[in-house]
Amino acid sequence: MKIAIIGAGKWGQALFHAFKEKNECIITSRTYRDIEGFVSLDDALKFPYLVMAIPAQEVRGWMEQNFIDNGQSLLVAAKGIEVKSGAFLNEVYGNFISKERLAFLSGPSFAAEVQKSLPTALVVSSKNESLAKKFAEAMPDFIKGYISSDVTGEEIAGAYKNVIAIAGGVCDGLKLGNNARAALLARGLVEMSRFGMSFGAKQETFLSLGGAGDLFLTASSKLSRNYRVGFLFANRMKLEDILQELGEVAEGVPTAKALYDIAQKENIYLPIAKEVYNMLYEGKDPRQSVKDLLG
Repeated sequence: MKIAIIGAGKWGQALFHAFKEKNECIITSRTYRDIEGFVSLDDALKFPYLVMAIPAQEVRGWMEQNFIDNGQSLLVAAKGIEVKSGAFLNEVYGNFISKERLAFLSGPSFAAEVQKSLPTALVVSSKNESLAKKFAEAMPDFIKGYISSDVTGEEIAGAYKNVIAIAGGVCDGLKLGNNARAALLARGLVEMSRFGMSFGAKQETFLSLGGAGDLFLTASSKLSRNYRVGFLFANRMKLEDILQELGEVAEGVPTAKALYDIAQKENIYLPIAKEVYNMLYEGKDPRQSVKDLLG
């Protein structure tokens, strides 16, 4: 396959490393990077398959300003919910191309480990089964690719786990222990499942790689940007200072607001996501959030 990676952050570069093993692969971003395979955006958009490693909150603007529809098929590698509209990424991308040409990547995957070719398993979800298979089969030997038709479920799981990961970081930052973190992850899995099923997702999706697998990874390791946000927040750092120190996008921060807004509008019970929102956006003390969750 001829695949262009759009977005040259750590995740984009890791995906370039992965896909170049079996495919003709190039990479681009808004600013020039002195890295292997880097080309101009114009050249990248001529490729028939695009892997979109653009942060969720930037997708709509990027597509409006830069995308030229040459009949490409897209694999979306970002995870999040658009804050301004509450739209899922399949809805945002669906404004620009047919959903038959869209696929979505999910599953437990730290960029640093993909970059090292360590064993990984990922899910490609799409309404177009043949497209999902095509992207799954294009993956390198160190990645096991699965396919799914539950686009909504896989996407919600991928976005929601980042919010639970912030809570996991808070839990460990407060030194609450392994029992507390296990309870948090278990209840977080129930919470994201309840949210997803209210939008027509399948429950089994949340028990698979894209749900439980990604949640357990992201919410319990300092390799996770979102976990680090929670960990540092619990240690009294201000959110703006944390994000500046990270130097990367932590998708769970805007997604927490998106989930809170949707929950208020649709009257969905999301206690963990609500507390993460209260900590990040209302300045609530993490210790009080823990007490309220236990109560």
